[in-house]
Amino acid sequence: MRIAEMNWMQVEEHVKKDRRAVLPIGSTEQHAHLSLCVDVILSERVAVEAAEPLGIPVFPVIAYGFTPSFVDYAGTVTLKLSTFCALVCDVLDSMVRSGFTQIVIVNGHGGNGPAHGAILEWLDRNRGVQVKWHNWWNAPATMAKLKTIDPVASHASWMENFPWTRVAGAEQPQEAKAMVDLERFQRLDPGAKKLLIGDGNFGGLYQRPDADTAALWEVAVAETRSLMAMGWD
Repeated sequence: MRIAEMNWMQVEEHVKKDRRAVLPIGSTEQHAHLSLCVDVILSERVAVEAAEPLGIPVFPVIAYGFTPSFVDYAGTVTLKLSTFCALVCDVLDSMVRSGFTQIVIVNGHGGNGPAHGAILEWLDRNRGVQVKWHNWWNAPATMAKLKTIDPVASHASWMENFPWTRVAGAEQPQEAKAMVDLERFQRLDPGAKKLLIGDGNFGGLYQRPDADTAALWEVAVAETRSLMAMGWD
């Protein structure tokens, strides 16, 4: 359930019996022909669908992350790394103050990874709290399922192309794109990165049949739910 569907009194009662909560985090950034908010949409949706049968509250998604590589693409928003880490830790502070001490962060953007280090420092200051960091798209079962469908998958490719991440009127290219040289990509400035990758897809097919992505999504939700439900001892 979404915390937006609860009032403060219901939260106060809820934490008396269950101290679990979920915080999705994403990024507003280019995803080729898909929505700029792919990472926002997917992290929140997988969190909500996974948490619903468990009755675990899901806080509003943090929609902005750390994505300096894509700043030359219109619509991309990046936070300074220090700002992003502080934001996540500030939200955690308030969640703990409300009584939540078993928190799952469902991350939808690879660039947000450094914030996990900030959370490890935060845990030193918040003894007794548990935080699980979950990159939903490359968790073991989800990644294994992805590879059985099509091992060539990347940023803004078919693996992020769901009915709910598509943009009306935007046609998806039919041919597969050659994989970008990621080592070269990492050492370039944002302008040179844009020249290298063009529309923003890192490589692979832009779209696969919806049955393929539905199968991937089913595994991702189940794996995320399992993480929320178990392993808090």
